[in-house]
Amino acid sequence: MHAVVLGTGMIGNMVVGELAKSPVIDEVVAVDGLAASLDRCLSQVKSTKVTGKAAALHDPNVMLEVLQGADIAVACLPHSLSLPAIEAAIQAKCHLVDLVGSKYEEKAQLNEAAKEAGVLIVPGAGVAPGITNFLAARGIELLDEADEAVMICGGIPRHPLPPLWYQVVFRLESVLGLYTRPALAAEGGQLVQLPPLSGLEELHFPEPVGECEAVITDAHSVAYTLKDKVKRLYEKTVRYKGHWAKMGTLAELGFLDETPVEVDGTPVSPRKLAMVLLESKMKGGSNEDVTVVRVTVTGTKGGKPTKMQWDMVDLYDRDRSLTSMAKTTGTPAAILAEWLASGKVAARGVTAIEQIIIGDLFDPFVQELDRRGVHISFTEE
Repeated sequence: MHAVVLGTGMIGNMVVGELAKSPVIDEVVAVDGLAASLDRCLSQVKSTKVTGKAAALHDPNVMLEVLQGADIAVACLPHSLSLPAIEAAIQAKCHLVDLVGSKYEEKAQLNEAAKEAGVLIVPGAGVAPGITNFLAARGIELLDEADEAVMICGGIPRHPLPPLWYQVVFRLESVLGLYTRPALAAEGGQLVQLPPLSGLEELHFPEPVGECEAVITDAHSVAYTLKDKVKRLYEKTVRYKGHWAKMGTLAELGFLDETPVEVDGTPVSPRKLAMVLLESKMKGGSNEDVTVVRVTVTGTKGGKPTKMQWDMVDLYDRDRSLTSMAKTTGTPAAILAEWLASGKVAARGVTAIEQIIIGDLFDPFVQELDRRGVHISFTEE
């Protein structure tokens, strides 16, 4: 089987390494527009299976050329390249596992085209969206009647520093969207938009995390796929206490707006300026990070009120010098790609991960995550 990994940032490098170890993958091509990124990837992943290819992936023709002849691809790309990658994969008749979960409705419209091409396209197959999605789906599946599903996730620094107590572990442009976009959720079988930074909740995770807080953020595909199966569903993002209030003030004052303002005759984007100023302030005391997940589904089972909860506290991988966010985001995508290559996943079309990792595939997938160092605990009461 011939696999392609689109993007060789930290997550892409991790996925390249995982696929190179797979007995069902014969060849892995790592693709990026930056030669330095490719060189770093090839120096870190020492395998005769792996080759590098420099390509301008923002060009749709180049994207298609890269995927021609490949059996499966994993997209570790910016949000802007997610939909073009899916369109190219369908045209190339190549399965695609995509880490980006945004614009699910647009992607779902390509379902029939993907089926006709005989390929599976999986959007949002990381940690959130990704792991959180299929945990929520499993809880709903196990209950006779599901009242509420709450997906909580966050990537936070192991050693937080003031003033924001946060550390950028993926693209800053994606982070800033959390503070300004209305959040997609589901209530009473309908899609709803909730205000950004709403639903502030204090919560506690085991050490070394401790006290945190979370606000409602976009639920991505699950709002569409699970809205008819649960009365209320939403997602929250975790930060250390005090972070959301400070970022909320910046948003309220307009510093995160995208519409340019004139400064001494020069148009300036407040958000771009904020990105330049904030990036240096969004650092921890080291490269070490923590990823936390808590998915809670409540309802009735056997006529009794039942609560099902999955928890994860994942730490920086010192052995591989790998951030927890890269590990927990890339591992589900790598497993899914391998399962597709081996024929364990038969679905075709544009199919969200919560529609795949349920039923008989749920326990084996969670066990495989555990084997690779992503440990998820479960309680029922």
